[in-house]
Amino acid sequence: MGLEVSFRGTRLAKLCTDKALRQRKLGAQRAKKLLLRLNQMSAAQDLGELMTLPQARCHQLSADRDERFSLDLDGPYRLILEVTDRPIPRNADGGISLEDVKRVTVIDLTDTH
Repeated sequence: MGLEVSFRGTRLAKLCTDKALRQRKLGAQRAKKLLLRLNQMSAAQDLGELMTLPQARCHQLSADRDERFSLDLDGPYRLILEVTDRPIPRNADGGISLEDVKRVTVIDLTDTH
């Protein structure tokens, strides 16, 4: 089973899952990239595997957002994920155990710059 992906709110879920809406709101290129990232998340066994995809440039955010991750879409646009495993799996040093993260929530699709 792949990474379990949910969405924060019905609007974001509809944008991510409705092809016509996705293309109308995001344009063809960004809509295609969003679908690719969603498929990659579903295919990944865990967050650690997702982070190995160089084209996604998945990286952990910092400071008070360290339980969130960013994936590239196009240009300055990013898909923002939050770890929703509870409790959040941690390594001995307090960092997130990426191979143990099996659930994420898409919380935003935004221009981060």
